[in-house]
Amino acid sequence: MNYLSFLRLNWLFLLAGFSLTFTSSYGQTYFISLFAGDIKTDFALSDGQWGGIYTVGTTLSAVTMIWAGVLTDRFRVRALALGVMLALAGACILMAINTSWLLLIFVIYALRLTGQGMMSQLGAVAMVRWFEASRGKALSLASMGFAVGQAILPVVFVGLFAVAGWRSLWMLAAGLILLTIPVIMLLLRKERTPQSMADEAQVAGMNGEHWTRAQMLRSGLFFLMIPLVVGPAAWGTALFFQQVHLVEVKGWELVAFVALMPIYTLSSVATTFVSGWAIDRFGVSRVVPVQMLPFAVSFAVLAFADTIFAAGVGLVIFGVGQGMQGTATSTFWAEYYGTRHIGSIKSVAAALMVFGSAIGPGITGLLIDLGIDFPDQMLPISLYYLIAAAMATYGIVRYFPRLDR
Repeated sequence: MNYLSFLRLNWLFLLAGFSLTFTSSYGQTYFISLFAGDIKTDFALSDGQWGGIYTVGTTLSAVTMIWAGVLTDRFRVRALALGVMLALAGACILMAINTSWLLLIFVIYALRLTGQGMMSQLGAVAMVRWFEASRGKALSLASMGFAVGQAILPVVFVGLFAVAGWRSLWMLAAGLILLTIPVIMLLLRKERTPQSMADEAQVAGMNGEHWTRAQMLRSGLFFLMIPLVVGPAAWGTALFFQQVHLVEVKGWELVAFVALMPIYTLSSVATTFVSGWAIDRFGVSRVVPVQMLPFAVSFAVLAFADTIFAAGVGLVIFGVGQGMQGTATSTFWAEYYGTRHIGSIKSVAAALMVFGSAIGPGITGLLIDLGIDFPDQMLPISLYYLIAAAMATYGIVRYFPRLDR
C-alpha cells in the first residue's frame, strides 16, 4: 500500500499521532534554547551554569521516564495525553513566572518529562501498537509532528521576540497547548484498542519470544545499541541548545540561522518518508547500520562551515539522519523485542534518549566555559557517531539470525 492510500484509510489515527508529536515541541531543546540568551541574562548564568541546570533537570526527567513510560502499557493514549498535556501547559506557565534559578531546575525537569519524554513516547507507542505491517509508514507520518514543529515554531517565536517579552511567549505556548487538548481528545474519541491488549495481534521478537524489559536489559544487543540511542539525542540536542553560542562564534545572525530550519525540516521529512518505506520494504535491520552516518558527516561539515550556506548544507545532511532516526529506532525495539511489552521497553529507550539530551548541553557547555568553542567540539562528535554505527552494525549482524521472520 502506498503512502496516499495508507493515509486515506488511517488519517484519523495518523493525525492523532502527528498532533501528539507536534505538541512535544514545547519541551524540546530546539524550542527551549530559543530563550537561552534571555534566561542566562535574567538569572545571571554562564553557559556552563545554564548547561548544568539543563543537564540536572533533564537527567531527572530521564530517570522518571523509566517509570512513567510504563504507563503506556496500562492506559489508553487518550487518558494519558490529557494529563500529560495539562502538566506540559503548567510547566510553560511556571517558566513564565519563575524568578528562582533553583526552581528553574524543576521547570526544565517538567518541560522535558512531559514534552520531550511523554508526548514523544505517546506518539511513537501508539503507532507501533496500532499498526503492524505498515509500522514504518505510520511512524514516518506521525513523526511529521516533530518536523513541522521544528520548522514553524522557532521562526514564529523568534519573530515574536520583537513585539513580546520572553516570559509572555511562554504564556502563549501554554495557551496553544490548552487549545490543542480538545483537538486531540476529538481525534482519539474512537481510539483503537492497543494491540498489546489483544493476544492475537501480538508480534514476537527474537527467538519467537515476547521480551520483558528485564530480559531486554540483560541482552547484549541492548548494550550495543545504547550509543545509537544516546548519540543523536546528546549531540543533536547540543547543536540546537548551543545555537546562540554557535552563531556568535561563527559570526552569523541568529535569525539567519533559524531561517535554515525549514530546509532542515524538508530534508528530515523527505528522509522520514523514504526510511519508512525502506523499513516496510526491506526491514529495519537494513536501515539501522547506516542511520548514524549522516550525523557524522553533518557535524564534520558544520565544524568547517564559514557561511550560512555551508551551515545550511550541514543541517540538510543532519536532517537526513534525523529522518532515519525517527522511524528506524522505534521500529527496531518492536522488531527485535516484540510488542507485548513495548511500552515498558520503549520507556528505557526514551529514558536513554532524554538522558542523552541532558548530557549533551552539559558537556558542551562545560567545554565552552573551559575555552573550547562548540565548533571545535564537532569533529570528536563526528567520530562518536562512527563508533556508534560500528557497534550497531555488529549488533545487527550478530542477532539478526535470532529473528523468526
